[in-house]
Amino acid sequence: MKLYSKLFLSLLLISISFSINAQQRIQVLSAVVKDKKIEGAEVLIQKNGEQTVVGRTDSNGYVTLSPAFADDQNATIIIKKDGYSTLVAKCPCQGLTYAISPVMSNLDGVRIVLSWGRNPDDLDSHLWYQSQHVYYNKKESPNAILDVDDTDGYGPETITIQEKQFGKEYVYGVYDYSNKERNSSEALSASGAKVFVYIGQSLVKTYYVPQNKTGNLWTVFKITASGDIEDINSFTTVVSSSGDEIRYNTSQSAVINYSNNNQEALRYNKMGTEAYNAKNYNQAIEYYVKAIGYDSNFGQAYGNLGLTYQKAGMYAEALWANRKAIALANGATASTTRAGAYYNIGKIYEECGEYRKALEQYKLAKSEKANTVYDNAIARMQSKL
Repeated sequence: MKLYSKLFLSLLLISISFSINAQQRIQVLSAVVKDKKIEGAEVLIQKNGEQTVVGRTDSNGYVTLSPAFADDQNATIIIKKDGYSTLVAKCPCQGLTYAISPVMSNLDGVRIVLSWGRNPDDLDSHLWYQSQHVYYNKKESPNAILDVDDTDGYGPETITIQEKQFGKEYVYGVYDYSNKERNSSEALSASGAKVFVYIGQSLVKTYYVPQNKTGNLWTVFKITASGDIEDINSFTTVVSSSGDEIRYNTSQSAVINYSNNNQEALRYNKMGTEAYNAKNYNQAIEYYVKAIGYDSNFGQAYGNLGLTYQKAGMYAEALWANRKAIALANGATASTTRAGAYYNIGKIYEECGEYRKALEQYKLAKSEKANTVYDNAIARMQSKL
């Protein structure tokens, strides 16, 4: 009888242990207020062919989910909360912390959120533009601020550009402060770091740290003078006792691998246009984003996306998409594409009462292609200044 009881107890403990291990514990924090737990956020984990797992965070920002495919690299985590941008990221995500960004109202605002795993303790966000450098030791510069600094793993580290200036270039990088004096460290590459870029109410770019790389500085992307977000994704080593004097490296790395399926991109672009013509703008946005996912250089899809964002009243996102269309314009119709995109950007600024910025964009449209519509727009803005 005693042997049976011991066997039963052992099996019970194994069952409990398996059940606990199968559950996925995730925490959700605010991206802009240090250590603020987000209660009531909806957390979904999806994997093709398997049922969606759904839960809501408790008062401490935690949610526990099962089954165990949150640790599957083919699964995706989605976090939603009213007043915040929806976060979407690839798993594995067991035991990680995610930070969600409050919706931004500024047309030219950009928020950059860094998160990572348990190690290293201290990854730092750095933003360089003109003579300015925003990081842990200089948390605020004109129109940019380090909202949150983290030194004990997971993150977030958040920098908000409150008003991005046209004509200025911005560079963002991640520095491994914990390994600032190690020439051959691979800790940053192994950190599971993710960088989320938000504009308006939308997550527009996500970067995952390249694996098997040596270096303590990951230069992630730059915002060009014309406002386009351009991937860099390079790894370098900077030896610094303080991290104060580190400089970025804008030499593009070959490690960026995007899927490129032109047929699928064309199919989703067509579906987006059909949804747009039916005035189903949210569905059209979803299709155009999928088209871009299949072909990251699909300029026409970016142009369509920009127009659809504008129709949906998502003006900050529309500016971003139109600027990307300008950057990708090529071939015989490049001037026409750029002129149209500049004009659309000008219309957004005009509608929002930012007449000087609108005038600047209308002039750029005219510089690409002569059109009386552009002339009239320029005259209209000059009369308002």
